[in-house]
Amino acid sequence: MPVGLQRLYGQGHLHFITFSCYRRLPLLKSAQARDVFVCELARLRERMAFRLIGYVVMPEHVHLLLSEPALGTPSTVLHDLKLRTARRLRQHGKRPPASQSGLPSGDPPEAPRAFWQARFYDFNVFSQKKKREKLEYMHSNPVTRGLVSHPKDWPWSSWSNYAHRGKGRICVDLL
Repeated sequence: MPVGLQRLYGQGHLHFITFSCYRRLPLLKSAQARDVFVCELARLRERMAFRLIGYVVMPEHVHLLLSEPALGTPSTVLHDLKLRTARRLRQHGKRPPASQSGLPSGDPPEAPRAFWQARFYDFNVFSQKKKREKLEYMHSNPVTRGLVSHPKDWPWSSWSNYAHRGKGRICVDLL
């Protein structure tokens, strides 16, 4: 682990996690790629038994608000999630061509070998106020970035789960 980076696990806190695609390239730009990610998140949530409070999948990064899994840590969740998503996208050829990935057009027409940045940001969330703040931040992210005019128009987030009392793209543990 890098010097100065501390991950606080075993405290019973939720974790607000942010991680990015390699060099912040928009490797999740397509709806298909975001669908694959959300599907893998749902599968992993069941398999590793963690509570998923909220999420948003953006073209080049992801935010999650989750509990620690029954076995392992948020680091193991992220490792498995990144690995499974990258493998599935590579298997099905869903990675965007260079022209959509943000690479210069003179580069070869294949996306970079790495899919994810190696590190991730983890913020321990223990107060109700911070939980709501992080959820609001996630749900407003597509609007702030100009991708949609209202959170309801971005299906790759937990906004609809909260707006429609649990009915969303995947199951989340409502706050």
